[in-house]
Amino acid sequence: MITVREMLAAKRNNLTQRVSPTTTVRDAAQIMNEAGTGSVLVEVGGKVVGIFTERDLMRRVVAADKLPGATTVGDVMTTALVTARPDATLADCGQLMSERRIRHLPVFDGEEVIGIVTTGDLLAHELAEKSAKIQHLEDFVFYTRS
Repeated sequence: MITVREMLAAKRNNLTQRVSPTTTVRDAAQIMNEAGTGSVLVEVGGKVVGIFTERDLMRRVVAADKLPGATTVGDVMTTALVTARPDATLADCGQLMSERRIRHLPVFDGEEVIGIVTTGDLLAHELAEKSAKIQHLEDFVFYTRS
């Protein structure tokens, strides 16, 4: 079973975007949009203190009728971080994400964040795995018929 470390090593864009708690929601959303990501980590003095996600934007800003330019990330971020270790399997991550109903899972190696596993990452891995299995079975069926 593939580990988070292996998946992150193969991931094209594994850069984690980071902001401070004083960053406005508008600026954080622009950073996320430009980076093509659905989350930013929130740091104070190099230490991760939370995560701000698309879901936080929708639920805690838009649905709460707050102004993105006047609201800081620190006011609406998720502080109860759910995290994974690099040696966790993708299956473990998927189960944890499903149970906790989250889409972005920061991966810590000690105190250092080495990446974020997303539901999209898990889906892409599952799709590649299933496609390879289908190809293997097709090769077997067509080879044995010849």
